Amino acid sequence: MARQTITKRWILNNLCVVLLVLLTVELGFIYAIQNYYYGGAQQYLLSKMNAVSGVLSRYAEDSPASFSAEIRNTLENFSDKDKIELMAIDVRGHVVLTSSGFSPDERVSMPDYDMAMEGDRNAYSYTVGRLRSGEHVMAVTYPIEDLSDEYTAVRMVISLTEIDANILTFSVAMTLLCIGVFLLLALSGMYFIRSIVFPIRQISATAEKFAKGDFSVRIAASGKDEIGDLCTAINHMADELSATETMKNEFISSVSHELRTPLTAIKGWAETLNAGGDMETMHKGIRVITNETERLSRMVEELLDFSRMQSGHFTMQMDKMDVLAELGEAVLIYTERARREHIEILYNEPEFLPIVYGDKNRIRQVFINIIDNAIKYSNPGGKVQITATQKDEGKTVCIVVEDQGVGIKASDLPKIKTKFYKANHSRRGSGIGLGVADEIIRQHGGRLEIASAEGVGTTVTIDIPAAGHGKA
Repeated sequence: MARQTITKRWILNNLCVVLLVLLTVELGFIYAIQNYYYGGAQQYLLSKMNAVSGVLSRYAEDSPASFSAEIRNTLENFSDKDKIELMAIDVRGHVVLTSSGFSPDERVSMPDYDMAMEGDRNAYSYTVGRLRSGEHVMAVTYPIEDLSDEYTAVRMVISLTEIDANILTFSVAMTLLCIGVFLLLALSGMYFIRSIVFPIRQISATAEKFAKGDFSVRIAASGKDEIGDLCTAINHMADELSATETMKNEFISSVSHELRTPLTAIKGWAETLNAGGDMETMHKGIRVITNETERLSRMVEELLDFSRMQSGHFTMQMDKMDVLAELGEAVLIYTERARREHIEILYNEPEFLPIVYGDKNRIRQVFINIIDNAIKYSNPGGKVQITATQKDEGKTVCIVVEDQGVGIKASDLPKIKTKFYKANHSRRGSGIGLGVADEIIRQHGGRLEIASAEGVGTTVTIDIPAAGHGKA
């Protein structure tokens, strides 16, 4: 199937229609001008013929005997003989008298006279034709058989040469105007098409490079219009894709490192334990292997959750749950680890919190991720403050985890919940935990907000609607 370009479609659909419209307008204009001029000439002839026929009728009534002399006198003294030739036609159909004094060729065709003789004898007959010389003329014949036995009609002939010249002048002017309009529309249309086609070609070429993984190219803005907005949007898309590609590569590198480190530790301690040793060494090795195995398990679980999120299979097992129980368990999990790393966890546990409708395993996963990050990014001697409260008159459960760690740069803060993004590459982690945690809280109808200052610490606030006040 032949490829239809925008330019070709525009020429076929628009330019051809414009050409047809202009041609129709021009032909209509020429027809109207011709009718106007020919109608004016016809009215002029008829008015003169009325005057002549009126004079002849009065002559016939006053002195029928001298009618022939009066016709001759009328033709000789015809006031418009320089414009109109007046003729008298006898009973044989021959022109016997003319206002110019010249006898016309007897072979000349007179269709208006023939129509007058065949039709209504009291009506004018009008025709437009050409003489044998090629001159274009208009003729009107009026029967006078009832006025004379010698003459059958009088005839007037006017040249249309000057009228045709005027019509031609107007026609040429109209044709030039239509050509000018057509060229103007064509040029402006081509300029407009170029302003669309060229950016689209550039966008197409750039998109092909994007498809091949080259996000370095950008499209030059074509103007402050829809095409310019499209170019800006595509450039922004390229920036985001480039950033995502960079984060993905960093994520793969980070995950590879995160997997290698615990595997190396597990392998090393497994070999140590296999070689034998005292009980203290054995306990220490088992503890390391257990901790690293849990770390691998959490990382694999995060990767699986991320895969489920991407495929749309990230589901929840929703039921009424006790947030305090899940938070307390998460705090307990990290109490020993925090002590080993010389970090103090301060947990302000309330006596009561409203029941939440949610997935307890997912909520516990969020708490574990947030507390893990607080410890991970804290320095020895630091504190992690965990507070659980209710607000909005018991409609919302609020969990706040505050650390005194390294904090997050202001430029990194808006992207911190983006998948693959890691603000601090010196600390362990895959970079997808916060993204998964944010998705879990969102699916519970809540919010996960992060406030941080570099070198001061980070505060994570989790709001979850109580049962009956959020998602059901």
